[in-house]
Amino acid sequence: MNDRQDPYAHQPQVYGYDAYGQPVYHPNAPERVYDPYGQPVQQHSFAPQEPGHGGGAYGGYDAAGGYDPYGMPPQQQPQQEWIPRQAGPPYTEAPGAREPEAPAPGAQPHEAGPQEPRARRRTPGEVPDSPAAAGYQTEQFSFIEEPDEDSEDVIDWLKFSESRTERRDERKRKGRNRVVALAVVLVLALGGAAAYLFLGGSDGKKGAAAAGAGQKRDVIVVHLRQTRGGGSSTALLVDNETTGKGTTVLLPNTLAVAKDGGAGSTTLGKSVQDDGTGATRDALNTLLGSDIKGSWRLDTPYLENLVELVGGIEADTDTDVPGEKQGDGPVVRRGTARSLSGRMAVAYATYRGPGEDEGKQLTRFGQVMQAVLKKMPADGASATRTVESLAQIPDPSLSTEQLGASLAHLAALAKKGSYATAVLPVQQDGTLGEKATGGLVKDVLGGTVRNTDPNAAPRVSVKNATGGKGAATSAQITLVNSGYSVIDGGTASGAETASAVLYADEKRAAQAREVAKTLGLPAGAVKRAEEAGTADVTVVLGKDYKG
Repeated sequence: MNDRQDPYAHQPQVYGYDAYGQPVYHPNAPERVYDPYGQPVQQHSFAPQEPGHGGGAYGGYDAAGGYDPYGMPPQQQPQQEWIPRQAGPPYTEAPGAREPEAPAPGAQPHEAGPQEPRARRRTPGEVPDSPAAAGYQTEQFSFIEEPDEDSEDVIDWLKFSESRTERRDERKRKGRNRVVALAVVLVLALGGAAAYLFLGGSDGKKGAAAAGAGQKRDVIVVHLRQTRGGGSSTALLVDNETTGKGTTVLLPNTLAVAKDGGAGSTTLGKSVQDDGTGATRDALNTLLGSDIKGSWRLDTPYLENLVELVGGIEADTDTDVPGEKQGDGPVVRRGTARSLSGRMAVAYATYRGPGEDEGKQLTRFGQVMQAVLKKMPADGASATRTVESLAQIPDPSLSTEQLGASLAHLAALAKKGSYATAVLPVQQDGTLGEKATGGLVKDVLGGTVRNTDPNAAPRVSVKNATGGKGAATSAQITLVNSGYSVIDGGTASGAETASAVLYADEKRAAQAREVAKTLGLPAGAVKRAEEAGTADVTVVLGKDYKG
């Protein structure tokens, strides 16, 4: 069959279809392939190039022979199998179609590669293909992002709105707090004014006492104990932080206090010697209603060292203090602003002349303590180093640092003249009367005396004059079991044949008779005496007592 007999002999045959569904033709030779634009596709065989070879970093030929100007790895397209052309109507070239042109000699062959899609001309009356029919892929489209609520403008607006709302809420909250605070201040002010008017208008003295009780005080008790003779002297060092005043309150040894354990009562001097500093501090707190922070046991050798550490003291001495040996001159001479060394200060603080009451010796002790405070450092660190230099064992209730801080504050008050010394007035029976209750105890110590209750059980002193030891203990136990407060009167120098129950106040006569009946003594043993000791009733046990 010749060319005239075969109308399709010169027609391009279909080699395959491209990515857009268009046929790819070639003129009878399977090795010649044309692209959709009528350009011949030259098939080359190139070996894959490593990066940096062939095309370099910006271009090169891929393994399939395609040229990538940006050096990107080519997308692998599945090879399409050649499909023979089926019999059909003669092929009519669309208007504008060109025959494939041979490449010019020496020209660079055009390589197949990714191309931008180009719109194909449609013949008149041809219906455009749908994207789905044309086989479009999703990666061939470019999408434009629509702004959403996470964009910068929206975020900024939300932040602005939120911060403005928070500021408005914060202003409202502060306004409410101010209103509440103002209301509280007004209520407190009205309440304070009402309390002041009530207390001051109804009872001015009661209001002053209440104000004194509410003051802040720092109280420590100091015991000056004599290593020779066994005597002791006791004082309270009071630092009133509210009023800015300091006071030394001297306590006589005849002061009646409760015994250790609460079984009866004893004198302050005996409590220091027998019960120790801890029990004596508790007894004083119970008696005075005060709050004593700690105890300071200052034996005479330590007082001597303390005076030497502060460089000596000055005091107005009221008497001559004789020497220890007969014939020696006075250790301390009477005079004004006398300079005292440590040995002289101890001699003056412990001296009690013939016929003098205890108050005289206590006053001298108070003079020495106030003079020592004037010479103590006024800062806590220096005062603490001074106390540490004494090398004494501190009481568990008062450490060296606490004692140094208290002495430093008292020293500051003594240096500027805001310091005083007073003796606590004690009645003949050892109790505290109205003078002590309304004066030093309430105003200086801020306490309340508990032994002035007229309905309280009488305090009975038991003195052993039997010549033995067991009788006094038996009598004390009997009286305590009967509800009496018992004071140990000690032992008489000589034995007595008959027992006696003595009282000084006529109001105590009935109580004395009850005490005699409790001990099994005859009614004739009850007698009135001018001095009945420090107790309400004094019992002197003789040999006739059968306990």
